Amino acid sequence: MKKKNVIGLLTLTTVAALTLAACGNGGGDKKADSKDAKQTAKKDSKATLEFPIKVSNTKEAKEGGELDVAVVTDTQFKGVFLWELYEDAYDARFMGPSHGSLFTTDEDFVITNDGIAALDLDVDNKKATITIQEDVKWSDGEPLVADDIMYSYEIIGHKDYTGVRYDSNFRNIVGMDEYHDGSADSISGIKKVDDKTLTIEYKEMNPGMQQAGGGIWSYAAPKHVLKDIPVKDLESSDVVRKKPVTFGPYVMNKIVPGESVEYVPNEYYYKGKPKLSKITFKSTPTSSIVEALKAKQFDIAISMPTDIYPTYENVDGYEMLGRQELAYTYIGFKLGKWDGDAEEVKYDPESKMADKNLRQAMGYAVNNDQVGEKFYNGLRSNATTLIPPVFGTFHNDKQEGYTQDKEKAKKLLADAGYKDTDGDGFVEDKNGEPLVIKFASMSGGETAQPLADYYVQEWKDIGLNVELTTGRLIDFQAFYDKLKNDDPEVDIYQGAWGTGTDPSPTGLYGRHSAFNYTRFADDENDKLLDAIDSNDSFDADFRKKAFDDWQEYAKEQAFVIPSLYRNEVLPVHERVTGLDWSHNAKEFWYDIGVSEDKR
Repeated sequence: MKKKNVIGLLTLTTVAALTLAACGNGGGDKKADSKDAKQTAKKDSKATLEFPIKVSNTKEAKEGGELDVAVVTDTQFKGVFLWELYEDAYDARFMGPSHGSLFTTDEDFVITNDGIAALDLDVDNKKATITIQEDVKWSDGEPLVADDIMYSYEIIGHKDYTGVRYDSNFRNIVGMDEYHDGSADSISGIKKVDDKTLTIEYKEMNPGMQQAGGGIWSYAAPKHVLKDIPVKDLESSDVVRKKPVTFGPYVMNKIVPGESVEYVPNEYYYKGKPKLSKITFKSTPTSSIVEALKAKQFDIAISMPTDIYPTYENVDGYEMLGRQELAYTYIGFKLGKWDGDAEEVKYDPESKMADKNLRQAMGYAVNNDQVGEKFYNGLRSNATTLIPPVFGTFHNDKQEGYTQDKEKAKKLLADAGYKDTDGDGFVEDKNGEPLVIKFASMSGGETAQPLADYYVQEWKDIGLNVELTTGRLIDFQAFYDKLKNDDPEVDIYQGAWGTGTDPSPTGLYGRHSAFNYTRFADDENDKLLDAIDSNDSFDADFRKKAFDDWQEYAKEQAFVIPSLYRNEVLPVHERVTGLDWSHNAKEFWYDIGVSEDKR
C-alpha cells in the first residue's frame, strides 16, 4: 500500500473536518484565495446553491475571547490523540487545534516549503530530506528535533505497533522490513544529519510523495515523553489519552472522555500567542444541534449533517460556509479476510458476493441522484468513480457511473445464474440455494434509517433478499469494528471515506492496506495501483492514464460502488473572524478569533 492519507472512518451523515488533519493541510478550491471565493453545491438541475469559503466578518479579534465548537456526532469519540495511532475522523477533529503538521500545501495538495518543515525529493537517488526550518517547541517547552520525526517511523514500524498505518509507504523505506521483524534495532534507511535534518532512503520513489499524506509521513512524535512507554502500551497511555504533548497553537487542557475537550493557548507556539484564550469542543447529538444553534450555544458546528440542511440554513446569527468534500460514500462488498500475520488481503473467490455480475446488478438497482436530491437536499450527487472530482485532473470525468437501470440489473443476475426457482420473488444462488445478503449500515441522523430502507427496497425490486446485519442500524464504532474484524454477518455495507489529500487510491484498495475492508485483491488491481504510484508517474500524462485505467477497472470489478459525492456545510456565528475554510488554509485555528464578547 502506497499511502495512508485517509482522514479516517466517516459516518454517512456527518463528515466535515475543519482541517484534514490526518493528511496535513490539503489544497482544494483553486479560487479560494479570494476573500469572496464561492463554492457551489448542486441543488437540482435548474438551480445551484452558492456558499462562501471564508467568513464575512473582517473585524479585529478581541483579546482573550473564547470559542465554543460543536462536533456533531451520535457516538462518543475514542480519544486516541496521537497521529500514529488514531483511526477515526472524530479523533482527528478533536486534534485539530492542538496537534500540528510538519508540512503545508498549495491549492493542488502539493507540499510546499513554507511550513514548519521543508521537503526535498531526490528522485534519482531515491532519497527524501526533511529539514525543520522553524524554531518549534513542544507544548512542554522541549524543542522539536529530527529525533521526533524519526520516532514516528519507529513507532509505526515497530513489531508491537497496534495501529493500522504500517503499509507499503513504510515498507518502501530501506531497512524498514528488518526493523519491523525485529532483526534490526534501527531503520537503516533513516539517518539523522543533525538536530534539524534527517534523510530517508526509499526502495522506489513515486509522485504521491509530493502530496501531503502521499508517502512522506507528515507528523512528529515527542520522543522525550514517549520513548520509555512500550509501543504496545502507547494507545492506553496518559500522554495519548489525558495530557498529549503537541506543537499546535493550542494544547489540550481538560479532556472529558467521549464528551469534550478544552484547549488553552500553547505558550511555546512558534508563531506566538493565538487569538483565543480558550476553545471548547463538545460532542453534540444530531437530534439537538439545530436547537443548540438557535439558542446560540456554539460558534461553529463541525460535521453538520446535510440531510437536515433546510432546518438550519437560515438560523439567525449564523452564516453558512460550504465546500466540496475530500470524501465519498460507497457500497462495499465483503470478498475475503485480512491476514494479520502476512499483513495483506486474502481474497476469497468463493465468497457470497464474489460474482461481479451480482455486485454490478446491485449498483444498477439504485438511483443515487435521487438519493442526493431527496435525502441530502441536493448537497450530494451520484458518484461516478472512486476518485472524487475535487481532485480535478485525476478524476475521470468521462466515466459513467452506475445509474438506475433495473432491467439491466435483472439481466445481469439471470445471466450469472441467479434465478428465482421457488417463486417467492427472490433469486436463489447459482446452486439453487436461498440467497440472503446481510447489509450493514450505520445509525446516526434522521436519514440513516430511511436511506437504508430505500436501498433494501430497490434491491428487493430486482429480486435480491437483503436484510440488515443485526436487524437494525449499527453504531459508528461498532460498525467499523465489524468491518475491521471481517464479521461474517456482513456481506455488503454502506460506508464513507475521507480520502485525504493524496489522490492515489492504494491506501484504501491496495493488497497490503488494512483499510481495504472489501478484502478484494488480484494481480490486475495490483498492477494498476502500482502504475499510479510508480516512478513513471512523475510524468503527468502517464499518471493521468494510470488513474483513468484504474477507475475503469474498479467500475468493472465493482468491489466497491461509489454512491455519493459530497458537499459539506459549516455554520459559523457572525462574531467569528479570521476563519478561512479553504482546504489549504495554513493556520486555521491560529487565525480564528471573535470580535464580540457574546453570541
